[in-house]
Amino acid sequence: MQKERCSLIGTTLPDMTLEVYQNEATKKIKLSDYRGAWLVLFFYPADFTFVCPTELEAMAEKYEDFKKTGAEIMSVSTDTVFVHKAWHDNSPSIKKIAFPMAADPTGKLCKALGTYIEEEGLSLRGSFVIDPDGVIKAYEIHDNGIGRSPEELLRKMQAAQFVREHGAEVCPVNWKPGSKTLKPGMDLVGKI
Repeated sequence: MQKERCSLIGTTLPDMTLEVYQNEATKKIKLSDYRGAWLVLFFYPADFTFVCPTELEAMAEKYEDFKKTGAEIMSVSTDTVFVHKAWHDNSPSIKKIAFPMAADPTGKLCKALGTYIEEEGLSLRGSFVIDPDGVIKAYEIHDNGIGRSPEELLRKMQAAQFVREHGAEVCPVNWKPGSKTLKPGMDLVGKI
């Protein structure tokens, strides 16, 4: 039996309003507010957990690197903004976060992007790179016991930016800005 292709690549991020906690305040945002810029959505299961603060602290430490590329980071969990604030107020690791921490207590965004765990009311660990048109260019979703690498997520976003700007070129394995790229139609020795 052949399975249907299941991919969010090339689809548009659904627009919805979320509450976020950022810079000691809560506010409502619309995902469409981020059109015109790169957006990285970083889903995690819950505040006050074990792996999550290690990831979020590492993302906080890479935040300026993402900002330099013109991207915004937004973390997302099914907690409320009040839980985000309490965690921020009580955790030295989370206190480092300057990016918006989105609340998705109904799981609406998690469900739309396939990260929602119905029986737990939590999200899987998911990372999404969204281009300035709101189109999903890269994503990964995996088990909640596996932490992610902010360096690899930044590399993927930079590769997506490069491909958008240089449509005739593609990024090979482990590509980083300044590395050699490939042009479709080249054979194994690099001739056209």
